[in-house]
Amino acid sequence: MSPSDHALPAGRVQLLDVTAGILEKLIDVALSDAAPDDVTPPLGETDGWNAERIGWFRDYHRAAAAGLDGPAAQKTWAISCDGQIAGSIRLRRPGAAPSEGGPLETGLWLGRSFRGQGIGREALTLVRAVALRAGASMLQAETTAENAAAQVLLRSAGAELAGDGVSSPVTARISLR
Repeated sequence: MSPSDHALPAGRVQLLDVTAGILEKLIDVALSDAAPDDVTPPLGETDGWNAERIGWFRDYHRAAAAGLDGPAAQKTWAISCDGQIAGSIRLRRPGAAPSEGGPLETGLWLGRSFRGQGIGREALTLVRAVALRAGASMLQAETTAENAAAQVLLRSAGAELAGDGVSSPVTARISLR
């Protein structure tokens, strides 16, 4: 089952499909209001935002446009709050072969000016509902030991956290059944 190709509303937060226009707005927010390491893997010869990171960002969201059942086995949405693009959230089928009924991975980032306002919590609630409709049994996420805000968000969603964040990432598992 593929998530809807329409905006998913919940209060003041919506998940929007990443169209070409939305992708450009996401890039603007990432460049002006987020650290590159919050949004992309380390890429390129220079630190910070560079052509390789911006190219990866575009390719990543374009590949995810086909949804959970597409070749990338993932779906990304722009997080909109009160009509402004605030960041992005994703669902991904882990492993090589997509399977219904198994776990789905999630991850999100928000621009600095949107953090601490409950936007991430609302976006996670929306993506959790999509994961349930897609038949997932569990929602998984990873973060670092330093990302206390992400850990608080994940715990508030009912996640059990494991790992020390040093030798292994902090992993979160949220049962959906």
